[in-house]
Amino acid sequence: MVQGADGGSSTSKLVVGGLLAAQCILAGYVVFVDHVLDLGANPLAVIVLGAVASSLFFLPFAVALERKKWPSKISRTLLAQFVLIALGGTTVFQELMLLGLKKTTPAIASAMPNLSPGLIFIVAACFRLEKFDKACKYTRAKILGTLVCLVGAMAMSFLQSPVSSSPQLTANSEPAAADGTYYDWILGCSYLFLAVVVLSLYTVLQAATLVSFPAPLTMCSITSMMGAVFTAILQFIVEGKIDIGSPRIDLMIISGIVLMGGGVVGGCVVFQTWCIGKRGPLLVSIFGPVQTVCSALFSALLFGQIVSLGR
Repeated sequence: MVQGADGGSSTSKLVVGGLLAAQCILAGYVVFVDHVLDLGANPLAVIVLGAVASSLFFLPFAVALERKKWPSKISRTLLAQFVLIALGGTTVFQELMLLGLKKTTPAIASAMPNLSPGLIFIVAACFRLEKFDKACKYTRAKILGTLVCLVGAMAMSFLQSPVSSSPQLTANSEPAAADGTYYDWILGCSYLFLAVVVLSLYTVLQAATLVSFPAPLTMCSITSMMGAVFTAILQFIVEGKIDIGSPRIDLMIISGIVLMGGGVVGGCVVFQTWCIGKRGPLLVSIFGPVQTVCSALFSALLFGQIVSLGR
């Protein structure tokens, strides 16, 4: 019994420490992608490159570690779940996030997903993936954490000035330009909010899928590749071609997208998926504020983007 308790304690420490590290790494990736978008990269092309790299990164580990867990036959229900996760988690969510990131800042793009714990808690409780008991202290702690995330995300979105967060706009803050900037800011926050709704739904769907398909590496590999295909098709339909965007995007930047999107971020996504299976979707989403703080810090140190209140 003591050994089992020690094992549970070790797992809890691994989950908490790993989620903290994952949020810091993801914050760095958000800042990097924001810089790539500023150079003129096509958001859809960035999604395709990152998703393909992630899928290829997951594949050998999935084959080596989870092959025995694969079902002999993929049911229609499981296939439908994969399609929804790929569409929601790769194509729709990432496109909305990148559109919102392009019109706001990395700090805001990292803050808005902190709204997801509230939505995830509601959806997961409805599907009985999270226990809801008013008399339980753990339930009250989850509700308190959810409220903190909600207040923090709303404060970051509504109190930060789009003009003051950009050194270039501060130097040239003409009224007409400021009006256009605030319109883009509101539109960007709207994109990010829609992305949060999608994130909440597909996170709960991931948790439900892992119950019948306990192979997170395999699931991430399959859904990432499917998402890349769906996104490439979308780009071809919308733009008539598949293109990275600006000629300023050189081989080094593309390599950075592939390396970070496939290896580093891919590892974080797999770890978070594993944590969802171990501790549920709500606990994973509660660590979102760490990414917000790190994104604001990285943006300020590397690109001079400051977080301030009002104009």
